[in-house]
Amino acid sequence: MKNHIVLFEPQIPANTGNISRTCAGTDTHLHLIRPLGFKTDDKHLKRAGLDYWQHVDITYHENLEAFMNFLDGRPLFLVSKFANKVYSDVDYASLDEVFLMFGKETTGLPETFMREHAEKAIRLPMDDQHVRSLNLSNAVSIVLYEVLRQQKFPNLELQHHYENDKID
Repeated sequence: MKNHIVLFEPQIPANTGNISRTCAGTDTHLHLIRPLGFKTDDKHLKRAGLDYWQHVDITYHENLEAFMNFLDGRPLFLVSKFANKVYSDVDYASLDEVFLMFGKETTGLPETFMREHAEKAIRLPMDDQHVRSLNLSNAVSIVLYEVLRQQKFPNLELQHHYENDKID
């Protein structure tokens, strides 16, 4: 099983840095769709990702069309508040690959794209009357960990072991 986080035109370097750290810690591939709202050498991006960048499997795509061509029919889920299906109602464990796409922080995914792919849209339940959106890096973590939970956390340590632990 391989999981993928896809960020459509991310704008805030700290969000992308935090997401890259989550990807490094979960063996999840990160895809960034250009244009980006920052340079990848941005100090805020590097600081948020700390020293984990060398552990992030990352692919850059020139635009949304290039990404969709790359995807080539593999399972894609569009995470958006404009969806009717709740993210936790999807059976991710039955899929060999999962691509979770998130829109840019200010405007989300393009409306025409969302309408063309409405059957792929999932949402996190939230109070839309009081909050416009959830923080992008938090939303990525919530949905990704549901996918991993259903997959029984493949290749992840379920318990921490201290170096000096002795098992009697």
